[in-house]
Amino acid sequence: MSHYLNNDRLKKAVVHLTKKDKDLARIFQSDGVPPLWARRPGFNTLIKIILEQQVSLASAKAVYKRVTDSINPLSSEHIEELGDTYLRELGVTRQKSSYIINIAKALISGELDLKSFNKLDDDSVRENLMNIKGIGSWTADIYLLMALRRPDIWPSGDVAIEKTVRKFKRLRHNSTSKRISKVAEQWRPFRSVAARMLWHHYLTNNLRNS
Repeated sequence: MSHYLNNDRLKKAVVHLTKKDKDLARIFQSDGVPPLWARRPGFNTLIKIILEQQVSLASAKAVYKRVTDSINPLSSEHIEELGDTYLRELGVTRQKSSYIINIAKALISGELDLKSFNKLDDDSVRENLMNIKGIGSWTADIYLLMALRRPDIWPSGDVAIEKTVRKFKRLRHNSTSKRISKVAEQWRPFRSVAARMLWHHYLTNNLRNS
């Protein structure tokens, strides 16, 4: 199977996982094949993921819309020119503003080269991203999972995924991210697909229960 996911490969991987894991099979029976949730690789997507750190998707979406409506083009050069104060006036927190500026400067200087990532393995991409202040493991993993569509990424620490794993694997409510990551090992080499199934279940059931 190729090193990136498309809709066809996603469906095949879902079938593979449901044969291996009865809990994922239950999720599939309930919710079907999850969305691919593919994002275009690049600076814009990295900004969006930064904005999604530790807040609701709705909140991040609203701030991202203000940013994209106000900054055109949304380029690293334009971001650096406008600066931290301008981002904060759009509702970006002080901390996330500094992270976004750091990324912009790294792209301008050549310290970060997002276009090179297609040639790099997962660990090398993660290392390149996490060299930039403000990009932690979750942000790097979401970029690998959604923008580069790598098939075997586990976004440790993701609240929605971990809540769903605790539910289906009947774990204690205070089970650690490390414990949950060990559970996810059984889903190799398609942990990204398992993550999508778990996200899909979480979002679908939140909608059903609202």
